[in-house]
Amino acid sequence: MIAIQKGISLVYQYWIHTETIRRMPGWFEAVFNTPSHHRVHHARNPRYLDRNYAGILIVWDRLFGTFQPELDEEPCRYGIVKNLGTFNIVRVAFHEWIGMAQDIARQPRHILGWVFGPPGWSPDGSRDTSAKLKADWEARRAAAAPAKLDEAA
Repeated sequence: MIAIQKGISLVYQYWIHTETIRRMPGWFEAVFNTPSHHRVHHARNPRYLDRNYAGILIVWDRLFGTFQPELDEEPCRYGIVKNLGTFNIVRVAFHEWIGMAQDIARQPRHILGWVFGPPGWSPDGSRDTSAKLKADWEARRAAAAPAKLDEAA
C-alpha cells in the first residue's frame, strides 16, 4: 500500500510542476494541490515563504494555516532567498545539510534548534528567519504606501 501511494504521489507531483496551467476550477483548488498552489511553494517572495507544503491534498495547508493562494498582482519568483553562487549539483543538493552539520559541530548544545527550528534559526537570533523576512517586507510595504499616496495627490 505504501509503494502504491508513493507511486501515485510521484505521478501527481509531476503534473503540478507546470506553468502552463494557471488555475483549476474552484472546487478542485479548494481540496487538491494544483500547479498554482505549488508555484507558491517554490517562490522566494516574502509573502510566499514557507507556504503550501501539500503533496496532493491542499486541505492540510488550509487546516494548519500554511496555505497561501497565488496572487495575480504578485507573480512567483522562483529560487532560494540567498543565491549560492555555484551550479555544482552536489553543493546545490547538500549545502543546507552541510551548513546544519557545521552549526551543530560549533554549538552542539543547540542541536534541537538547528534540526527542528525554522529555516534561518540561530540561538542568538542573528540570522534571518522567514518570519523576519516577512516582517521586514511588511515594514517596507507599509512605508511605501504613504509615498504612493503622496504621488497620487
